[in-house]
Amino acid sequence: MTIQDIKDELQEVKYYYGHKAMFDRALSTVSKNKVLEKVARYNDLVQDAPAQLFGLYVAIYTENNTQLAVALDWGLSEGYIKNLNRKLCEYLLEKINKKEGKQS
Repeated sequence: MTIQDIKDELQEVKYYYGHKAMFDRALSTVSKNKVLEKVARYNDLVQDAPAQLFGLYVAIYTENNTQLAVALDWGLSEGYIKNLNRKLCEYLLEKINKKEGKQS
């Protein structure tokens, strides 16, 4: 798995949370979508993250905000938030590699 894979999957997590009501409705008519497995996986991985990275995950991916919106809300630069997001992706990759028994 690469950083780009993490970013792609996080975009799916973000899409899920942005359209959660639709996914919830679909459970009664279609079935459970595979994205729910990714959501559960990333929610589990981020539980032990440092507070700032955890907060960033919640703000961007579960609350469906842009990096710019989080930067403005937190009173930080967009560049700083982008750097934090990179650190979040690196953190997640490291956790995934540890779970899979690989070195980062």
